[in-house]
Amino acid sequence: QVELVESGGGLVQAGGSLRLSCASSGFTLSTLGMGWFRQAPGNKRDFVAGISWTGASTYYADSVKGRFTVSKDNAKDTGYLQMNSLEPEDTAVYYCAAHQKLYYGRSSHDYAYWGQGTQVTVSS
Repeated sequence: QVELVESGGGLVQAGGSLRLSCASSGFTLSTLGMGWFRQAPGNKRDFVAGISWTGASTYYADSVKGRFTVSKDNAKDTGYLQMNSLEPEDTAVYYCAAHQKLYYGRSSHDYAYWGQGTQVTVSS
């Protein structure tokens, strides 16, 4: 069983940066594809960014492309979402998700394992 724990959320002013972390246990991160999703109040959970289990491929939602960077450190069993140039519209609870040997996944249904979420609030 994979357990994912997010950290790094908080309150930041528009234009600022945050780095979210997602620590995994149970399976080595080198075998896991990872995704980041977010959910604002009243909205569905949306895809933000993903990285293949090999780490060779990354992909993003259009709304964050050029501002967010997804990565993972297999030695630390930790994934990251670096968020720059944050906007009030980025305010949401952010979730990391993982699935074994996943190369590409933009749907929440592609992922078997989920973290508990971390709140990101961007003030204008």
